[in-house]
Amino acid sequence: HVQLVESGGDAAQAGESLTLSCAASEVMFAGADIGWYCHTPGKECELVGTQSRGGSTEFVDSGNARLSISQNSAKSTVFLRLDNLQPEDTAMYGCAADFSGAAINGGTHPLARDFRYWGQGTQVTVS
Repeated sequence: HVQLVESGGDAAQAGESLTLSCAASEVMFAGADIGWYCHTPGKECELVGTQSRGGSTEFVDSGNARLSISQNSAKSTVFLRLDNLQPEDTAMYGCAADFSGAAINGGTHPLARDFRYWGQGTQVTVS
């Protein structure tokens, strides 16, 4: 049973950086399509960015240079780094993964339903 566990969320001051982690149990992320989402109360859960099974990363806001997605060499943990945090970055951030090979295929961004496995999220609060 695949479980995703996020960590790294915290209260931060504007201008600081945070690195969020997403660790997978039972499996490695090699061969997985990965998505990072954010959820703000009163809004729908929004896709932030993705990393395909081939290693390509994309962000919904392609002009946002404050975000980066990476993995550790063991392919056991995926990271979302947020630089120069702003109050509008305040949200619950969560990761999602899918191993079917169908979630990310170029073109449009994947939908939430394209990912099979989800974590519980980690809260980022920026003031």
